[in-house]
Amino acid sequence: MSRVGMVPVEVPNGVDLEIAAGQITAKGKLGELSMNVVEDVNISREDNLIWVKPANDGKRARMMWGTTRSLLSNIVTGVSEGFTKRLLITGVGYRAAMQGKDLVLQLGHSHEIRYPLPEGIKVDVPNQTEIVISGANNQVVGQVAAEIRSYRKPEPYKGKGVRYADEIIIRKEGKKK
Repeated sequence: MSRVGMVPVEVPNGVDLEIAAGQITAKGKLGELSMNVVEDVNISREDNLIWVKPANDGKRARMMWGTTRSLLSNIVTGVSEGFTKRLLITGVGYRAAMQGKDLVLQLGHSHEIRYPLPEGIKVDVPNQTEIVISGANNQVVGQVAAEIRSYRKPEPYKGKGVRYADEIIIRKEGKKK
């Protein structure tokens, strides 16, 4: 039994959800998202609750039960509230700025790094050492945050680099004389 799959997905007011053959489309104030549904699960709607059930007792049906429910929950949350990731930049001379539709990073390299933003992603830079990434698609928001972090991952000695706001850097002790 999938503990995730047994919980229904609640559809908030302001979100229109269409269930067609093999496709679910959600429209809300932050945009429109859709997902394909595998044949191994059945989706039913009762008022503002959506139930996901396995179509049979097969192993794949049980695996896709909770996965489909999580993906469905993510698109409903994405079009109603959206997702946000915060990155912090630590280091002398390390900074970020927006220039047009590009994020410009200076992370100790001999050149500045220009990161073009994908469609549907909004980046806010409240100060030079903080980046706030937001959007409706959870997968794209996480991917953009991971790509920006990969330009200069935090190092364990001084903690310099780009890290998530909730990430804890385990610091190492330096050389001893």
